Amino acid sequence: MITVRQKILVHLKKTRAASAREIARALNMSAPNVRHHLGILVSDGRLEVSSVNQRGGRGRPEKIYSLSQSALGDNIAALADALLTEAGATLRQGAAQGLKIENLASRLLDLAQFNNLPIPKRLALLIEKLNEMHYQAHWEAGAEGPRVLLGRCPYAKVIDAHPELCKMDVALLEKSLGRPVLQSAKNESGGRGLCPFIFRVA
Repeated sequence: MITVRQKILVHLKKTRAASAREIARALNMSAPNVRHHLGILVSDGRLEVSSVNQRGGRGRPEKIYSLSQSALGDNIAALADALLTEAGATLRQGAAQGLKIENLASRLLDLAQFNNLPIPKRLALLIEKLNEMHYQAHWEAGAEGPRVLLGRCPYAKVIDAHPELCKMDVALLEKSLGRPVLQSAKNESGGRGLCPFIFRVA
């Protein structure tokens, strides 16, 4: 039987962030009961308070909860393995141009499985693979074309020192979708970490 805390964790995995009030409404529970479980989940490191919203000067500020970075996981081990493998191949071949971001993206994602798939199936497979790598990704239709949204960066610990990893994300998307991709804006949607990428179907 699924416990209340497991239900809260599942809900936050879907929504990325929510207040106790929002969680209580979604799970049909009382807010004090939810706050009790949230306190335990924060103390054991599975959740964190990601922000605090002021509620128009009335009542206490509202805490916004999200899964902790340790609970979400990262993809740094896979990245390190891909980097070392690509660096070794580059050294063996004596390539003058050195390691390429495109090759690194190819090593992180097995691109052969995307061959000859129509765009809807490519998108579904891409989202599945990205989420295995802890991106919290989804896609949505848009006026300018479909958008792939990355809910978080699995390289957050190192991204400030290595912003070129964003170029690797672009290469990873372009190679799997077989279309040019444009990063439209970074960290939109109220600072909840969404990085949207747009691509053209035709």
